Amino acid sequence: MKHLLLGFMITIFSGLLSAGDVQAQATPKPRKSPMAVATLKSGKTYIKVVYSQPFKNEREIFGSLVPFGKVWRTGANEATEITLTQKIKIGGKSLAPGTYSLFSIPQEDKWTIILSKDLGLWGEYEYNAKCDQLRFDVPVKAVDQVWEAFTIKLDKEGTGAKLTLVWDKSAVEIPIELLK
Repeated sequence: MKHLLLGFMITIFSGLLSAGDVQAQATPKPRKSPMAVATLKSGKTYIKVVYSQPFKNEREIFGSLVPFGKVWRTGANEATEITLTQKIKIGGKSLAPGTYSLFSIPQEDKWTIILSKDLGLWGEYEYNAKCDQLRFDVPVKAVDQVWEAFTIKLDKEGTGAKLTLVWDKSAVEIPIELLK
């Protein structure tokens, strides 16, 4: 009976140890580009942008790390996603409620902003222009300070809002009209 009880205890203890090993192995390492969220609530409209923040780390950003004229995931890791609960006008174009991937094509003087119906993508590697919901251009502005982390901000502005993408010494501001 003692041997049976001892064997049972060893089996249980071994199982706990191996379960601990599995748990320790399953814990992911922190990302170099952490996840971030920008949100805005106004009336019945809620807008949420989920993205990952790459850092400058003394690198040349636009025209080098992020090439001009090529589709960019507008962040790091998974493609950036924007979710809205009500119809809005963004960049002067109507956009129905839902979730969209946010891509961009940076240029020296403007960015083309792309909202795609294709979701769950890793970066821009699987980008498909056939899934574009809408596209529009916005001018690039120079900023005085260097932004180390790529940052997306949503700010209330009058009766509307502004979606700002800023990194290094460049920013684009996207006007949003909140519809009733």
